Amino acid sequence: MSVSNLIITEFTEIHPPDSADLLASMSPWYGIRTRSNQEKVVAAGLEGKGYKPYVPLYVLHRHRADVLVKSEHPLFPGYIFCRFDAKKRLPVLMTSGVVSVVGCGREPVAIPDQEIEAVRAVLRSGLPAEVCPYLPEGQRIRVMNGSLEGVEGILVKRKNQSRVVVSVTMLQRSLSVEIDDDRLIAI
Repeated sequence: MSVSNLIITEFTEIHPPDSADLLASMSPWYGIRTRSNQEKVVAAGLEGKGYKPYVPLYVLHRHRADVLVKSEHPLFPGYIFCRFDAKKRLPVLMTSGVVSVVGCGREPVAIPDQEIEAVRAVLRSGLPAEVCPYLPEGQRIRVMNGSLEGVEGILVKRKNQSRVVVSVTMLQRSLSVEIDDDRLIAI
Protein backbone atom coordinates (compact mmCIF):
# COMPACT_ATOMS: atom_id res chain seq x y z
CA MET A 1 0.00 0.00 0.00
CA SER A 2 1.51 3.35 -1.00
CA VAL A 3 1.78 6.28 1.38
CA SER A 4 -0.53 8.33 -0.85
CA ASN A 5 -3.36 5.88 -0.16
CA LEU A 6 -2.99 5.99 3.61
CA ILE A 7 -4.88 8.44 5.74
CA ILE A 8 -2.68 10.64 7.85
CA THR A 9 -3.88 10.37 11.40
CA GLU A 10 -1.55 12.69 13.24
CA PHE A 11 0.83 15.52 12.48
CA THR A 12 3.94 16.83 14.18
CA GLU A 13 6.50 19.44 13.27
CA ILE A 14 10.27 19.52 13.63
CA HIS A 15 11.46 22.93 14.69
CA PRO A 16 8.19 24.76 13.99
CA PRO A 17 8.67 28.49 13.70
CA ASP A 18 6.94 30.34 16.51
CA SER A 19 5.13 33.62 15.97
CA ALA A 20 7.94 35.67 17.55
CA ASP A 21 10.45 34.17 15.10
CA LEU A 22 8.10 34.83 12.19
CA LEU A 23 7.63 38.47 13.14
CA ALA A 24 11.34 38.99 13.86
CA SER A 25 12.52 37.37 10.63
CA MET A 26 12.27 39.38 7.47
CA SER A 27 13.87 36.72 5.29
CA PRO A 28 11.52 34.76 3.05
CA TRP A 29 10.94 31.01 3.16
CA TYR A 30 12.84 28.81 0.73
CA GLY A 31 12.49 25.14 -0.07
CA ILE A 32 15.60 23.06 0.40
CA ARG A 33 16.01 19.79 -1.49
CA THR A 34 17.68 17.11 0.61
CA ARG A 35 19.23 13.75 -0.05
CA SER A 36 16.85 10.83 0.35
CA ASN A 37 15.71 10.36 3.96
CA GLN A 38 17.99 13.19 5.18
CA GLU A 39 15.31 15.75 6.11
CA LYS A 40 15.87 15.48 9.88
CA VAL A 41 19.66 15.47 9.49
CA VAL A 42 19.56 18.62 7.36
CA ALA A 43 17.19 20.32 9.83
CA ALA A 44 19.55 19.55 12.72
CA GLY A 45 22.55 20.81 10.72
CA LEU A 46 20.80 24.06 9.82
CA GLU A 47 19.66 24.59 13.39
CA GLY A 48 23.28 24.11 14.51
CA LYS A 49 24.20 26.98 12.18
CA GLY A 50 21.58 29.27 13.72
CA TYR A 51 18.79 28.85 11.16
CA LYS A 52 15.16 27.97 11.97
CA PRO A 53 14.33 25.04 9.65
CA TYR A 54 10.78 23.75 9.37
CA VAL A 55 10.02 20.09 8.62
CA PRO A 56 6.32 19.20 8.63
CA LEU A 57 5.86 15.53 9.57
CA TYR A 58 2.98 13.08 9.71
CA VAL A 59 2.58 9.88 11.68
CA LEU A 60 1.29 6.73 10.01
CA HIS A 61 -0.42 4.07 12.08
CA ARG A 62 -0.13 0.58 10.60
CA HIS A 63 -0.98 -2.85 11.90
CA ARG A 64 1.80 -5.41 11.55
CA ALA A 65 1.50 -8.86 13.10
CA ASP A 66 -1.19 -7.71 15.56
CA VAL A 67 0.95 -4.75 16.66
CA LEU A 68 0.16 -1.09 15.99
CA VAL A 69 3.29 0.50 14.54
CA LYS A 70 3.69 4.27 14.41
CA SER A 71 6.16 5.73 11.95
CA GLU A 72 6.99 9.38 11.38
CA HIS A 73 7.52 10.64 7.82
CA PRO A 74 8.17 14.03 6.19
CA LEU A 75 5.03 15.48 4.66
CA PHE A 76 7.11 16.48 1.63
CA PRO A 77 9.80 13.78 1.24
CA GLY A 78 13.12 15.22 0.12
CA TYR A 79 12.27 18.81 1.08
CA ILE A 80 12.38 21.06 4.11
CA PHE A 81 11.77 24.78 4.56
CA CYS A 82 14.02 27.47 5.98
CA ARG A 83 14.14 31.26 6.20
CA PHE A 84 17.41 32.82 5.04
CA ASP A 85 18.89 35.53 2.86
CA ALA A 86 19.23 34.06 -0.63
CA LYS A 87 22.33 36.19 -1.24
CA LYS A 88 24.02 34.48 1.71
CA ARG A 89 22.98 30.89 0.94
CA LEU A 90 26.42 29.26 0.89
CA PRO A 91 26.23 28.06 4.54
CA VAL A 92 22.86 26.47 3.75
CA LEU A 93 24.22 24.75 0.64
CA MET A 94 27.28 23.50 2.55
CA THR A 95 25.10 21.77 5.16
CA SER A 96 25.44 17.98 5.12
CA GLY A 97 22.55 16.39 3.20
CA VAL A 98 21.53 19.51 1.26
CA VAL A 99 21.24 18.98 -2.50
CA SER A 100 20.03 22.43 -3.55
CA VAL A 101 17.78 25.36 -2.84
CA VAL A 102 14.56 25.14 -4.82
CA GLY A 103 14.38 27.73 -7.54
CA CYS A 104 14.42 28.50 -11.21
CA GLY A 105 17.78 27.54 -12.66
CA ARG A 106 20.43 28.66 -10.19
CA GLU A 107 18.25 31.41 -8.71
CA PRO A 108 16.35 30.51 -5.51
CA VAL A 109 12.63 31.30 -5.56
CA ALA A 110 10.94 32.25 -2.29
CA ILE A 111 7.88 30.38 -1.07
CA PRO A 112 5.02 32.71 -0.08
CA ASP A 113 4.41 32.93 3.67
CA GLN A 114 0.72 32.13 3.06
CA GLU A 115 1.60 28.70 1.65
CA ILE A 116 3.74 27.79 4.68
CA GLU A 117 1.03 29.09 7.01
CA ALA A 118 -1.58 27.02 5.15
CA VAL A 119 0.50 23.87 5.71
CA ARG A 120 0.89 24.76 9.40
CA ALA A 121 -2.86 25.41 9.71
CA VAL A 122 -3.64 21.94 8.32
CA LEU A 123 -1.13 20.39 10.73
CA ARG A 124 -2.65 22.22 13.72
CA SER A 125 -6.26 21.50 12.74
CA GLY A 126 -6.15 17.80 13.58
CA LEU A 127 -8.54 17.15 10.69
CA PRO A 128 -8.04 14.00 8.61
CA ALA A 129 -5.85 14.74 5.59
CA GLU A 130 -4.12 12.75 2.90
CA VAL A 131 -0.90 13.08 0.98
CA CYS A 132 -1.84 13.62 -2.65
CA PRO A 133 -0.07 14.47 -5.88
CA TYR A 134 0.13 18.10 -6.93
CA LEU A 135 -2.05 18.67 -9.96
CA PRO A 136 -1.74 22.19 -11.35
CA GLU A 137 -4.64 23.74 -13.19
CA GLY A 138 -4.32 23.00 -16.90
CA GLN A 139 -2.67 19.60 -16.28
CA ARG A 140 -3.82 16.70 -18.47
CA ILE A 141 -5.28 14.11 -16.12
CA ARG A 142 -6.94 10.69 -16.09
CA VAL A 143 -9.72 9.60 -13.73
CA MET A 144 -8.48 6.52 -11.84
CA ASN A 145 -11.69 5.12 -10.35
CA GLY A 146 -15.43 5.54 -10.13
CA SER A 147 -17.95 5.84 -12.92
CA LEU A 148 -15.57 8.03 -14.95
CA GLU A 149 -12.60 5.66 -14.68
CA GLY A 150 -10.28 6.02 -17.68
CA VAL A 151 -11.69 9.38 -18.82
CA GLU A 152 -8.95 11.85 -19.75
CA GLY A 153 -9.22 15.61 -19.77
CA ILE A 154 -7.82 18.90 -18.48
CA LEU A 155 -7.95 19.91 -14.80
CA VAL A 156 -9.60 23.24 -14.04
CA LYS A 157 -10.58 24.78 -10.71
CA ARG A 158 -13.82 26.62 -10.08
CA LYS A 159 -14.58 27.94 -6.60
CA ASN A 160 -11.95 25.61 -5.08
CA GLN A 161 -13.57 22.58 -6.72
CA SER A 162 -11.71 20.44 -9.22
CA ARG A 163 -13.33 19.82 -12.56
CA VAL A 164 -12.33 17.66 -15.50
CA VAL A 165 -12.86 19.28 -18.88
CA VAL A 166 -13.48 16.82 -21.70
CA SER A 167 -13.28 18.26 -25.19
CA VAL A 168 -14.31 17.31 -28.72
CA THR A 169 -11.59 19.14 -30.62
CA MET A 170 -13.16 18.94 -34.09
CA LEU A 171 -16.38 20.50 -32.81
CA GLN A 172 -14.47 22.93 -30.58
CA ARG A 173 -16.84 22.09 -27.74
CA SER A 174 -16.19 20.98 -24.18
CA LEU A 175 -17.99 19.91 -21.06
CA SER A 176 -16.78 19.80 -17.49
CA VAL A 177 -17.66 17.66 -14.50
CA GLU A 178 -16.83 18.15 -10.83
CA ILE A 179 -14.61 15.41 -9.38
CA ASP A 180 -12.59 14.70 -6.23
CA ASP A 181 -8.83 15.25 -6.55
CA ASP A 182 -8.07 11.82 -5.06
CA ARG A 183 -9.56 10.17 -8.17
CA LEU A 184 -7.16 11.97 -10.52
CA ILE A 185 -3.68 11.22 -11.80
CA ALA A 186 -1.47 13.34 -14.05
CA ILE A 187 -0.71 11.92 -17.51
